[in-house]
Amino acid sequence: MNVNVSIASKKQHIDKTSNLLLYGPSIHNADYLAKQLNLGGYEQVRTVSDPQRILPMLEQETFDLVLLDMVTPFVEGVELIRQMRECFSETQLPILIITATPTEKNRILALAQGANDYLNKPIDSDELLLRVRNLLMVRSLYKAQQASEVHLKREVEARTAKLDMLIKNGIMMSMERDRSKLLRNLLVEGQQLLHCDAATLYQLTERQTLRFALRTLGDSLPSIEIPLYDEAGHPNEQYVSTYVTLHNRPVLIDDVYQETRFDLSGTRCFGQKSQYRTVSMLTVPITPRDGEVLGVLQFINALDPNTGDIIPFSKDLVNLVEALAAQAAVALDNLQLVEAQDALIDSMTQMVATAIDAKSRYTGRHCSRVPELALMLAEAATEASSGPLAHFRFSNTEEWREFRIGAWLHDCGKVTTPECVINKATKLETIHNRIHEIRMRFEVLLRDAEIERLVALQDGADPTEANARYAARKAELFDDFAFVAECNIGSEIMADDHPARLQRIANTSWMRNFDDRLGLSVAEAIRCQSEPVQPLPAVEPLLADKPRHTIFREPAEAVDPRFSFKMDSPEYLYNHGELYNLSVRRGTLTAEERYKINEHAIFTITMLEQMHFPKSLRRVPEYAGNHHEGLHGRGFPRRLSAEELSIPARIIAIADVFEALTAPDRPYKKPNTVSEALKILYTLKKDQHIDPDLFDLFLTSGAYLRYAKQFLKAEQIDEVDIACYLDDVPTPRERSS
Repeated sequence: MNVNVSIASKKQHIDKTSNLLLYGPSIHNADYLAKQLNLGGYEQVRTVSDPQRILPMLEQETFDLVLLDMVTPFVEGVELIRQMRECFSETQLPILIITATPTEKNRILALAQGANDYLNKPIDSDELLLRVRNLLMVRSLYKAQQASEVHLKREVEARTAKLDMLIKNGIMMSMERDRSKLLRNLLVEGQQLLHCDAATLYQLTERQTLRFALRTLGDSLPSIEIPLYDEAGHPNEQYVSTYVTLHNRPVLIDDVYQETRFDLSGTRCFGQKSQYRTVSMLTVPITPRDGEVLGVLQFINALDPNTGDIIPFSKDLVNLVEALAAQAAVALDNLQLVEAQDALIDSMTQMVATAIDAKSRYTGRHCSRVPELALMLAEAATEASSGPLAHFRFSNTEEWREFRIGAWLHDCGKVTTPECVINKATKLETIHNRIHEIRMRFEVLLRDAEIERLVALQDGADPTEANARYAARKAELFDDFAFVAECNIGSEIMADDHPARLQRIANTSWMRNFDDRLGLSVAEAIRCQSEPVQPLPAVEPLLADKPRHTIFREPAEAVDPRFSFKMDSPEYLYNHGELYNLSVRRGTLTAEERYKINEHAIFTITMLEQMHFPKSLRRVPEYAGNHHEGLHGRGFPRRLSAEELSIPARIIAIADVFEALTAPDRPYKKPNTVSEALKILYTLKKDQHIDPDLFDLFLTSGAYLRYAKQFLKAEQIDEVDIACYLDDVPTPRERSS
């Protein structure tokens, strides 16, 4: 075979775009070599005769091959090779040495410094072209490798970007607590991940149907629901969305108009009406790994990133979208658990409040109305843009919920308060009203007077005197009992002279003929042990405070010092002494019973602080437990100062008092009118019992009136001149939000 023919046949593989740099020590030599290369088909040959220009030229322009025509001194050429190799590798820039001094030492030295090939003079043009072609093939392989690496790098970067998006989206979804935001983000992120035109989200309902939940196109959502099963109970597999739900696997459709597996008539009809043509489609189930399907994601029309044309969805991205859907499913599942937990806490909170309201007819719907009023005042405080309350804000829904739960549970400690104390309508009432026992003693004394009259008449006494003495005694007994009965009611503050008269009545004696230690409970019998046994018949006072009436406080009922309570507890748990109870100066409660009532604040705090509330509800015990504290530092149960009372706790305090004053359903008292209640609150404002700024806002915002119109009787809502109550009252400026 002719060599020239073979070489000529190779010329067709010459890359005319190859850029060659040719160095020759003289212009004549350089031009000769350049001409040979041009004849061989290499059109871009640059020549240079100054070796100092070679490196600058390589830095400014990309060359595919350097040809060095080396003459003595050869060492300078070797140094030039070394310098070029410091910047360019053998594959990045091949170097061909051409020399007229073909010694073995020079050749080895040149190759050792990085030359790719070595050609001796005189030059054979065919050999020159073959060596150049071979070196350019090395260069082309390098360029192909570089292009492949760039392409691979871009692919990796694109994949990494999608994975980063997936990770970022997973983190975001795990933190999101708003269902609508979570679903919207899922849809938008999926659309960006797939680079498609639109997306739709279906949610699985409890009725085993798919409903349209969200769409990115912006058009109105269809109201229809797609059943998973027909009336006979057979799986409905004719639609893509139901098929994906039933089989829990994705479906790719390259062309909707060529698809025969599913009924896509609705999609095509929608396209005709809206002029929006759906071509490619990817439908993916929303499901945690090995879990139940929660919904379906459907992506429409994948777009070419360069041209924007509609293309089929890449199969390589299905796994990423499935991972996105799985993340969403886990997030939705977690969100449903959180929502269920929140709903459980809310329902239990309201259940406790309802139970407390139902425990006593005297408290009405107090626990359910206080939160309503507290929220009204809190909203007004949040809207305040100036003044001492301008800084107060609930920054998110969790803080509002925390406050609402605190308001609902503000009296939860009353679950421990005995009904006989809560419902004590008269001073002598315990489980029953003991006025009947005392009345029976008066009955006995009246019978004794009647017997005394009859015995006197039988013994021949003057009837007029006997009857007059009996009538006087009867009138005295009726008057004394009426007085005792009046004292028992306790509707007004007792007059100063009443205790002395009670004591005089108490000193009246009566005769007991039956043993008062029969039929007692164990606890009653123990309390009677400290009293001496009296022989029968026994003379007893009409009203008595006996040792058996006092019930000692058990050690287990001592206040836990961990909670820093500062309520002074009475010596006894209860004192049922008759004279002691009848002598209560105001209301019906003794000091022991009033402490027992106030003790609900202690139990509210201890109960709630021992509950493991989530972080978002950590201030519930504070809000609920501090509504009986005052800015004056004399409140209970901790006697907190103004600086220690948060705005929410102060709000609940005002709501608690106003509701109690105006409650229209308390059977033991007539409800106050709005003006009467505000007058009492104004007194509490001046006494620093309630927050003056919040009370003023309560008036100026109209919160009191909105509440009154919603919950009070029409006759309670009277005219109020709020200006009378808006005078400045010195108040601690330092506040806690």
